[in-house]
Amino acid sequence: MFECDRYASYVFIDKIRAGRAPDRCATIMADSHPSPVRLSFSFTKPDQYISFTITKYWAPMSAARVALHCAGRRVQGRTAPLTSASQSQRRHASSFYNTAIAGLTSEQQEFRNAVSEFAQREVAPRAADIDKSNNFPMDLWEKLGDMGLLGVTVSSKYGGIEQGYFEHTLAMEELSRASGSVALSYGAHSNLCVNQIHRHGTDAQKDKYLPDLVSGKKVGSLAMSEPGSGSDVVSMKLKADKVDGGYLLNGNKFWITNGPIASTLVVYAKTSPEKGSKGITTFIVEKGFEGFSTHQKLDKFGMRGSDTCELVFENCFVPEENVLGKIGGGAAVLMSGLDLERLVLSGGPLGLMQAAFDYAVEYVHDRKQFGAPVGTFQLMQADRTCMLWHEHAIKARLVDESVLLTDASIFSHPVRALITADIQDCAGAILYSTEKAVEVASESMQCLGGNGYINDYPVGRILRDSRLYTVGAGTQEIRRMLIGREFNQELAAQ
Repeated sequence: MFECDRYASYVFIDKIRAGRAPDRCATIMADSHPSPVRLSFSFTKPDQYISFTITKYWAPMSAARVALHCAGRRVQGRTAPLTSASQSQRRHASSFYNTAIAGLTSEQQEFRNAVSEFAQREVAPRAADIDKSNNFPMDLWEKLGDMGLLGVTVSSKYGGIEQGYFEHTLAMEELSRASGSVALSYGAHSNLCVNQIHRHGTDAQKDKYLPDLVSGKKVGSLAMSEPGSGSDVVSMKLKADKVDGGYLLNGNKFWITNGPIASTLVVYAKTSPEKGSKGITTFIVEKGFEGFSTHQKLDKFGMRGSDTCELVFENCFVPEENVLGKIGGGAAVLMSGLDLERLVLSGGPLGLMQAAFDYAVEYVHDRKQFGAPVGTFQLMQADRTCMLWHEHAIKARLVDESVLLTDASIFSHPVRALITADIQDCAGAILYSTEKAVEVASESMQCLGGNGYINDYPVGRILRDSRLYTVGAGTQEIRRMLIGREFNQELAAQ
């Protein structure tokens, strides 16, 4: 049995394959029924599949825009909803999100709600344990895939849901609100790896790699930084020597998110070191390639559970067909990808900020001192007002920065993102959201007093997680430099 909303059309699909119609599906229109509606149905082949997905389609269906409403499981030939987070927890966790300030359309709000419900049900209850164990729960990958979240900006041909970078940023925000570390690994997979292959890969590469990455059967990563080249990424030393049928890679990569668990990695290496930035080439490396290995997982201050390690290449053979883009064209792939990374990942600090604010507001209204809730004291009201308007300012800015990249035409014009991504604005989005996330998380910790300093409460974890964004995806200093450089170039051109 499945209980669905009134005035909604649901399509029950037990398995979707890239580029093909569902194996079996049944459509139920709930328009004319009282709410809620309780439905039951049976498949013609009840034992063929173990699980299925309940999908709510957006209009227009011709654009293949879908929001995954919820995931279900088979129970003795019938359907049943998964157990969700408590109603009170979900009500409080979302009640301070300002849709008007965020500038969401009805479809974007529906998308956000779907991701939020999933994140609060599947991720948030596990966030503390993920942080303590420093291990990513591998079962989440296929659940994220079932939700369509691993291919937000990917064509439906490969199992994606063909949305824009704004929706991708919304997904990053809502997952971060549930767990910063899960969201960071999600961003590395869906944006840094999947989106790069989708934008720059050949048809054969996309056919080979994207379906498994989008479904969550395989995990993706991107390898750019090295022990001696962080901000100065063009000085990378990983060497790729041409041999018969491909290239031999030798060197190391460091601070690689998803490195310990990745099956498919987008790797940057020097094919012509003497040419500097014009000598960088991008490769798709598989975990099983001979000569490729990983070193021990890093024990990090925050974002624990987002598995990170060093990669080692010792005469690692990569076949020629695994070159991503042009030989010597890796810098263009890298730099355009960095702009989109900054934009999408800016949703991470925003989600962490929202989580910190939501928790602090509830706490100060429950906590009593001097016979009154702490939240009624004027100084505490002033703190919360500042925290709230930091969030509002960032949400409004992200709408402006990402709206140019949300157009569905990116699927018919694959270089559109290269044309519209603005270096200055993308850097500004993550610079500002990061700065304010750390500030709001610190203020939230202060709102909890002594309790904010003990690990039984989540605000300490949120503060530690938010600090990652001050150095990850480029440091705050590099972001300021990029913004200043763009100003100088604009003025020089006048």
